[in-house]
Amino acid sequence: MSRLGHIRAYPAASLVADETAVHAEPEPAPLPVTKSQPGGFLNARMSGLGAYAPPEIRTNNYFERTVNVSDEWIVRRTGIRERRICRPGTPSSELAAEAGRRAIKGCGISPAEIDVIIVATTTPDMIFPSTACLVQHKLECRGAWGFDLSAACSGFLFGMQVAVQFIKTGGLQRALVIGVDVMSSITDYSDPSTCILFGDGAGAALIESADEQDDCVFIDSLNEGDGSWANSLELPAGGSLHPASHETVARKMHFVRQDGGAIFKYSVCRLAQLCQRLLERNNLTMSDVKLFVPHQGNMRIMAAVADRLHLRSNQVMVNIDKFGNTGAATIPLALQSAVDEHRLNRGDLVLLAAVGAGMTVGATLLRWFH
Repeated sequence: MSRLGHIRAYPAASLVADETAVHAEPEPAPLPVTKSQPGGFLNARMSGLGAYAPPEIRTNNYFERTVNVSDEWIVRRTGIRERRICRPGTPSSELAAEAGRRAIKGCGISPAEIDVIIVATTTPDMIFPSTACLVQHKLECRGAWGFDLSAACSGFLFGMQVAVQFIKTGGLQRALVIGVDVMSSITDYSDPSTCILFGDGAGAALIESADEQDDCVFIDSLNEGDGSWANSLELPAGGSLHPASHETVARKMHFVRQDGGAIFKYSVCRLAQLCQRLLERNNLTMSDVKLFVPHQGNMRIMAAVADRLHLRSNQVMVNIDKFGNTGAATIPLALQSAVDEHRLNRGDLVLLAAVGAGMTVGATLLRWFH
């Protein structure tokens, strides 16, 4: 039976360097020239995928002991049975680098052939330097530049679209986009409304230019933001508004806070609308979609969106039961699960969709490359 099961889509109350040490590095080999489309624009395609989750599995039984919430209740309200949790002090860059390493290895290219690294994360190692720079060093992507992108759970989709635009205009030829979050580092494990939801993980996609004959490319995307919903999902302290202090720590302002009911209503409505608009403007329907891969935030949200879009259960990718909500990592982790389960073939139409704090919403259409 599909993991969507028969969960009814009712809103839940909670949704749950030392400059003198610089050495000259060899110049990377030049990349092949790719022909542009008419009008001077290139195609962009996903050419590699990698994912990583820490080995420790935390089942719902843990929360029965710590916050008195039963396994049955968690599964019924969220669809989550277990999640992966990092050792305390594990940085996001460690997970991101491993996911990126797997994506690069799967493509059979050298790390030196990467032009840019985009890391989508809500849990950077530190405010600066960027996690992307730390990943660049760990992967030895000599010559690559990079930056972090903050769009919460929509970050991976936003990052891919930034990479696609770089490539389509001819500015770059290869981009490594990584979604990573160590959500356990910003979760209050005394709050049952949030602590049951989150896990840790990372996923990476290699985006590169494609020739004119390649039809397994990115087709289109739509992205939105609405700051009027900002208070619905936030981590209040640690920025310039509320710098870290004894008071912010005492008030637990460095942990995730959310209004579960508001998130449910916004997510279901906007995700369904954005996906429908994206398909319509490309003269496609849901029957054309081989696999819908939504942000794995809550099973009830996914079930409600699937119902509004009239999707069959076998068209929806679900792995929230195994990983929980891993923030910006959910979509690449779900794509990796789809590959592992042999649910995607070359040329399949894939629809990706995410919603995150901000609020942010994104949807992307592509033809699968593998």
